[in-house]
Amino acid sequence: RETQNGSDYLQADETRIQVLKEDGKKAQSDKWMWVTRGGPPGKPSVLFEYDPSRGGQVPVRLLDDFQGILQADGYSGYGQVCRENKLTRIGCWDHARRKFVDASRAAPAKGKKGPPSKADVALSHIRKLYAVEKAANELSDAERYRVRQEKSLPLLNAFKAWLEKNASKVLKGSLTRKAMDYTLSQWDTLVGYCERGDLQISNVLAENAIRPFAVGRMAWLFADTTQGANASATCYSLIETAKANNLEPSAYIHHVLKHIAEADTLEKLETLLPWNAALPASKKVAQYD
Repeated sequence: RETQNGSDYLQADETRIQVLKEDGKKAQSDKWMWVTRGGPPGKPSVLFEYDPSRGGQVPVRLLDDFQGILQADGYSGYGQVCRENKLTRIGCWDHARRKFVDASRAAPAKGKKGPPSKADVALSHIRKLYAVEKAANELSDAERYRVRQEKSLPLLNAFKAWLEKNASKVLKGSLTRKAMDYTLSQWDTLVGYCERGDLQISNVLAENAIRPFAVGRMAWLFADTTQGANASATCYSLIETAKANNLEPSAYIHHVLKHIAEADTLEKLETLLPWNAALPASKKVAQYD
């Protein structure tokens, strides 16, 4: 975590976990697995951390010495750490897009000649933003920044103007109106990715890091104790960080187990971190794109 917090750009997300034996909590109540992803160049890490709370004090603890840009969805729990650490917060277009997708699916079916729903119009605006990102995917950070300034910002300005003009025309409480209001309320963070070329348009890397945990949860269902939840966090951190460094996870775990008994100093322990492990990079590591 010290290495990760030494970077200037992190992504964060959280997901539910059921822990049966947690002091002061019912077995059925929600507890949380927090995930942060990022790190200095060449040292990416994915860190899982269990906490029974979803309160703002958790990211304050995890990001205690982090200074830079934090990317997350619109959850208010990240506001405290951004204020206290004076972090720049940027938003997630995937999260905004999903709200319009839900609204579009819920809209009554229209004939081929009928006008598109406002949710569909919004999605067409968002698709244009992603098309710019796809075309700029192989560019350098500097070139990507230039493209965003030239192409993305005008698209964003046009989308915002459309939202401001049409939001009041949509029924309050409807899925489409909720999606429009959310997007406008988060606008300052949603446009933040254009400020640098290395920033992501969405929080997808953190969300993808959580996905193996969410898939696994359908099989193992719960953790019995806090200790079990913490052990899960450690295992997922090691495996997902190995994958982020293009290491085959089982080979990396074998490497750690083989050498950790000899690691009797901090320096020797650091040689076992995934970006320092003397293992060949694997091109067959399963990733979630």
